[in-house]
Amino acid sequence: MPRLCETADLTDAQHDILATVRDFVDEQIIPVATELEHRDEYPSEIVATMKDVGVFGLTIPEEYGGLGESLLTYALVVEELSRGWMSVSGIVNTHFIVAYLLLQHGTDEQRQKYLPRLAAGELTGAFSMSEPALGSDVAAIGTTARANADGTYTINGQKMWLTNGASSSLVAVLVRTPGHGEKAHQNLTTFLIEKTPGFGAVAPGLTIPAKIEKMGYKGVDTTELIFDGYSISAGEILGGQPGRGFYQMMDGVEVGRVNVAARGVGMAHRAFELGASYAQQRETFGKPIAQHQAVLFRLAEMGTKVEAAHQMVVRAARLKDAGRRNDLEAGMAKYLASEYCHDVVEDAFRIHGGYGYAKGYEIERLYREAPMLLIGEGTADIQRMIIGRRLLENYAP
Repeated sequence: MPRLCETADLTDAQHDILATVRDFVDEQIIPVATELEHRDEYPSEIVATMKDVGVFGLTIPEEYGGLGESLLTYALVVEELSRGWMSVSGIVNTHFIVAYLLLQHGTDEQRQKYLPRLAAGELTGAFSMSEPALGSDVAAIGTTARANADGTYTINGQKMWLTNGASSSLVAVLVRTPGHGEKAHQNLTTFLIEKTPGFGAVAPGLTIPAKIEKMGYKGVDTTELIFDGYSISAGEILGGQPGRGFYQMMDGVEVGRVNVAARGVGMAHRAFELGASYAQQRETFGKPIAQHQAVLFRLAEMGTKVEAAHQMVVRAARLKDAGRRNDLEAGMAKYLASEYCHDVVEDAFRIHGGYGYAKGYEIERLYREAPMLLIGEGTADIQRMIIGRRLLENYAP
């Protein structure tokens, strides 16, 4: 019998990769995830293993030392990793977006300089758009890079909600560079900033304060990024041309939304597994609660939502792999998968009854983690705006 989240028309290589990752998740992530999450501990051993098996170079072409796999393969790997622990998938997701930005928009010199080290996991990537006074209003970015007479830039300002801010060593940062266009978004530029991992002063003029304490999504560090007279060469402008940052980052966010959607599918899949297992073991009134119609109907809805979200992720990824615009499909996938994930996790929580509220049960962790997907990579309301506008474009009279 087919199980949830099976994908048609995969190659033998894709099947092998997914089987390897699934075994890794079952054997090395699920058994330790809840303990590490409760301690808010970075999963160093898990990350080291992922580097060894090539996950960090999954989508980087073979000429740079990677595996050269597609966005679809990566999205399916993210589903598997998130089924084990969403924080692990978050660590590689920011890394993947930086690699994608370099591949699509970097100069040849930038690709040669960074991609082999990213593929090997010698560098770990992160990207930064948000600031304390803004979230999805990217065009209002206030962190500014001023050009100097010697060809360098000086950056001042404060960034916020930087996933892997401390553990990363290469950060793609979107800042304002005035004077490149009449519209606000035409004056944004992406800089590639290599830094020392850790907290405190990680480079002259660059500080990573203590990590932000969160309700869930623990293990992976979330930080601010503070620039105070930070000097950087013009050669570290992504693509070599200032004023292109908005378009570059929006391209990266499109693939990022596919992967956030995949995270939602993976977590929802795990919540369904936990709910289905518990419902077949827990007995009330002389029979397993799965045989009570109320619980059975709940499980049916959960499974349907997991499968629907998975299929939307697959479609969005395949469109991008085919070189087609997918902002509509990526927005739909992210919106649906994050909302459905929240629904499925809550239903699994309800199935567990009082035990779902106890820290010894895995569903308690998922219940705290699921809300992050409702706001990460653009809130649900932002997704609805994107979806609505694109639909009106497609159905204009």
